[in-house]
Amino acid sequence: MVGKQILLADDDELLASLLNFRLKKGGYQVHYSTNGKEVKEYLKTNMPDLIVSDIMMPYFSGIELINYVRNELLSSIPIIIISSAGNEENVLSAFELGANDFISKPIRPSELLVRIARELNSI
Repeated sequence: MVGKQILLADDDELLASLLNFRLKKGGYQVHYSTNGKEVKEYLKTNMPDLIVSDIMMPYFSGIELINYVRNELLSSIPIIIISSAGNEENVLSAFELGANDFISKPIRPSELLVRIARELNSI
């Protein structure tokens, strides 16, 4: 799905930069933020085709982001959560709130690209 817009949210700037590069190389348009506050501001005026978000972010967590997108924006946009905090409680919370997928860190960019393509093809 070349040209689709992805919002990437991760407070690890090195990882975000790497994923940004790989996603753009894969043909996606990417907006990335390193904190939840920026993500929430972005979503007030933009609606990407898919969101990839870390759970642990400053100001506004990935869990809060899922809740915001599903219950305040009333959007069914696909959300893929990534986290090094891949404990069962976080995974269950993410899915209960409406996440479409969950990937534990360390992330393999090629796996993320496959999962993104799967979500975007299912719309």
